[in-house]
Amino acid sequence: MKLCVLLPAFNEEKNISEVIREIKKIIPDVVVVDDGSADATARFAEEAGAIVLRHAGNEGKGHALRTGFRYVIENNYAAAIILDSDGQHAPQEIKKFIAYAQGSDAGVIIGNRMGEPEGMPLIRKLTNIVTSYFVSKIAGYRIPDSQCGYRLIKTEVLKAVKLSTEKYDTESEILIEAARNNFRIESIPVKSIYANQKSQIRPVIDTLRFWKLIFRNLLKKNKNAVR
Repeated sequence: MKLCVLLPAFNEEKNISEVIREIKKIIPDVVVVDDGSADATARFAEEAGAIVLRHAGNEGKGHALRTGFRYVIENNYAAAIILDSDGQHAPQEIKKFIAYAQGSDAGVIIGNRMGEPEGMPLIRKLTNIVTSYFVSKIAGYRIPDSQCGYRLIKTEVLKAVKLSTEKYDTESEILIEAARNNFRIESIPVKSIYANQKSQIRPVIDTLRFWKLIFRNLLKKNKNAVR
């Protein structure tokens, strides 16, 4: 498989260079989408050997992902492996995604941190349990960690899904749309590294966006069931 690693990034100059260097030991093609960073994220990423796509302003993680997805499609990659650029995901676990993909027909392989949630803040753990329940219910697959940003997505999925969101809710929308287009979703265990990373999530507004996405898709699912 021709693979690339996609890193959405916003003000991640502290960790981005090391993350890229570790990734490139496994996969040479690393694409960073700099989502309007005010620091040296883009420069450090380029110096570390990544291809950098830049947004003039901060558009949101979902918008950054969509920019990266277009690049993946246009450059004929078979799949993209996505992980956070703040050092929360261990780059070495990319090998697990590659090995699993070679023996699976899943369109999306998503990391599952819930087997080893040590260090995960309690509120995030509880929120993840609830959001994963509803995403799983809509998608029709058991997805124990729907909010995990560590995932492999095949390009055929990226070509098929129709995304309308641009913030953190995009990660859930991808799963729902992949399932709606009859792609399998499977999970593999990953570790999450909690050090001093500062979350970019805005609890109130991003939670409201998530529930808006869920209610819209529950209504759509119920309407299709009636037909």
